[in-house]
Amino acid sequence: MSRPTELVRMLEDVWDSLDSLLGTLDESQWKTMTELPGWTVQDTLSHLVSSEKGLQGEPGTSHRASDLSNVKNPIGEFNEHEVDSRRSLLGSAVFAEWKDVQAKRRHTFATADDSYFSREMMTPTGPGTFADFMHIRVMDAWVHEQDIRRALGKPGNQNSAAATHSLSRFVRSLPMVVGKRAKAPDGSVVTLRVVGAVNAEFHVATEAGRAKLVDAAASPQCTITIESDAYFAICCGRQFWKASDPRVSIEGDTDLAARILTNFNVMI
Repeated sequence: MSRPTELVRMLEDVWDSLDSLLGTLDESQWKTMTELPGWTVQDTLSHLVSSEKGLQGEPGTSHRASDLSNVKNPIGEFNEHEVDSRRSLLGSAVFAEWKDVQAKRRHTFATADDSYFSREMMTPTGPGTFADFMHIRVMDAWVHEQDIRRALGKPGNQNSAAATHSLSRFVRSLPMVVGKRAKAPDGSVVTLRVVGAVNAEFHVATEAGRAKLVDAAASPQCTITIESDAYFAICCGRQFWKASDPRVSIEGDTDLAARILTNFNVMI
């Protein structure tokens, strides 16, 4: 297996973008709440710190959070323990820890041989290799960067390679959203048009009870045009679609479009 050079570059680009933002924050900004339930900007970075430390082979915390009210699964519980263990720290201290583990990860990427990336592991989507996991790691890091930027009102890095990569990951779930969740009838064709910092168009067709991505759509039952920042926020469950959302427009079957938009969240 060859080295996932492009994925490494995308991940490190996200880190660079985060560094340029986080290095300017004061303590009140570190403590700003994000759209993630119970998590501040500092908490979100704490999560990234613990993730990269774990991938570097460093032990996790023995601390146990007392409040797990926002936790939905074992991964979420692990994350909450790590985040809570750093809540008493200054934001600058978490940032220093982030810089330290980031330097170690960059060194590992630069010096590891191909076997490092080809080793088998369990990923959030099932068995795979570390190279497979890197696809998810880039998306996760970029999404959390955007969580932080929305909370602070400091948009950026929205038209990057990592953004386009993240879009490609989320679109994989579009047939499931259209077919299984929104229950689009057989013979339906739905067009999703993403506009803004990232521009793309996708089509989903349903046939024999199944939905799939197709290359073109001549007469879609509905066309959903959505600004890219809104698409990512809704896909990740950070925000929820409302019919009055000016970032979204619908042509055609408004009931079908509403069912799709209501079921957009595909983030675990």
